[in-house]
Amino acid sequence: MQLFGKLYARVLVWARDRRAVYYLCGLSFVEAFIFPIMPEVMLAPMMLGKRHRAFFYANISLLFSLLGSLVGYALGHWAFHALTPLLQSLHLYDSIERGVESLRTEMNQHWLQMLLVLTLAALQPVVPMKFVTWASGIVGVPVLPFLLCMLIGRGKRVWLLALLIRLFGERAERILHKHIEWIGWAALVVLAGLAGWWLLKH
Repeated sequence: MQLFGKLYARVLVWARDRRAVYYLCGLSFVEAFIFPIMPEVMLAPMMLGKRHRAFFYANISLLFSLLGSLVGYALGHWAFHALTPLLQSLHLYDSIERGVESLRTEMNQHWLQMLLVLTLAALQPVVPMKFVTWASGIVGVPVLPFLLCMLIGRGKRVWLLALLIRLFGERAERILHKHIEWIGWAALVVLAGLAGWWLLKH
């Protein structure tokens, strides 16, 4: 199934459109809480077309990723509360709430380690950013530290891509194209694995 390859091709079409900057803003925004294709896919050809603007594109993408991460955070927070009656009817709420409370306790006792984990999660391409933003909202990570972690983690990714494009040009984009299907499915596997681990543990 070439699901992610097709989405990748569609994003490449956006990247070459005259309204590409607007598409990049939208993609960076929605990827933070729902869309499966990371903005780097669109950033790479845009940066290749105008290498002197590589870091400008990176910063634009980062800004809208941060705005989208706030939406994901809010969705995680409000969706958990909205689904409480359903979870209670399915007799799942108590175990999930215990898990959430456990994470909150860990966060309060080891807040520095928790922030480091969030930063690393935002940095890794195989960990969907939407999982990080939703989970942070559910657990109740303080908003400002949460945004700082997203800034550092996602910032390193887009700035590194800008640097690679400036240094290596098309070679960097070819590597991304070659491995996009594996990256996409790996992200889903990681998400499913984390969900399974959560259910089994709690």
